[in-house]
Amino acid sequence: MVKIRLSRYGTKKRPFYKMVVADSRFSRDGRFIERIGYFDPIAKIKSKKIQLNLDRLNYWKNQGAQMSERTKKIIKLFNEKK
Repeated sequence: MVKIRLSRYGTKKRPFYKMVVADSRFSRDGRFIERIGYFDPIAKIKSKKIQLNLDRLNYWKNQGAQMSERTKKIIKLFNEKK
């Protein structure tokens, strides 16, 4: 099954997440199919906090990709920001 989820990058106590499309059998920070955006929870400027490629997100959702709970919340925040 294909999932849209967060992959953690950054250092200790400075998280940074890439939003990726990956096979559910791969590890969290392992191989992925496509990177569609990022989420920086520590960013001071709201415009730098979330960046998404909505075209690719919608494409993968239409192909049957499932989204994680945290990803759904982040996308909801992104839509409110606009």
